[in-house]
Amino acid sequence: MTGPADASELRIPRGDLLRSRVVSDVGTTLDRALNRELTGYATLVPQETLLLEGEARGVVTFADGVPVLAYNTVSDSGGSDALAELAVPGPYRVELYAVDDRALETAHEEDALRVAPGAAATELAGDQALADRTRDAAPDERLDADRDDDGDAVAAFLEDDERIEAIREQARSEAAERASEWGLDDAFAGTDGGGFDG
Repeated sequence: MTGPADASELRIPRGDLLRSRVVSDVGTTLDRALNRELTGYATLVPQETLLLEGEARGVVTFADGVPVLAYNTVSDSGGSDALAELAVPGPYRVELYAVDDRALETAHEEDALRVAPGAAATELAGDQALADRTRDAAPDERLDADRDDDGDAVAAFLEDDERIEAIREQARSEAAERASEWGLDDAFAGTDGGGFDG
C-alpha cells in the first residue's frame, strides 16, 4: 500500500477478536471500546458502498478506548479523509479486536493517519455526547488536535455534495417506506420528497 500517509509502513498486529457482528450504528462499537478502555482496533465494512468501490474496509485503532488512527484500505487514505469516506449509511460489518498495550505504539506514530479523539463519534455515528465523553477520556495533548480536526471534518462534509445527496436520498426512501407501512402514501404523492431537501 502507498499513499500520502506512507501506509505501506503501517503494521497492525493481529488481535484477539472480541466482537463480530453487523450493526446499524457504529456508535455502539465506539462506545464499547471507550467503556472497556480498549487498546486495539475495529474493522468496518459498509454493507452499502455508496461512495466506495469493491471490498471496502476501514480500520480505526484505539488507545485506552480513544480512537487514534483511521485508514481506508480501498482508497489508501487516512485520518479525517478516511473517516469521511467511511461515513456512509449503515449497516456495517464490524469486528473489534484487542491487542497488547504496546503493540500499536509504532503504528500510532503515523501522524498522517491520526484522527482527533472525538472525530470518529461525530463522523461515523453523529453522536455528540459520545464525542464529548471520548474527549474527556483523551490525553490532554490530543485535545488541541481534536478541535482543529473537528472543524476540518465539518468543512469536508459540507463540501461533499454527493455524500449529502446520498444521505438525503436514503432519508426520502426510508420516509416513503414508513409512510406506506402506516397508510400515509397520499402525504408523499407529488412531493418528490421535497420535505427532506432543506
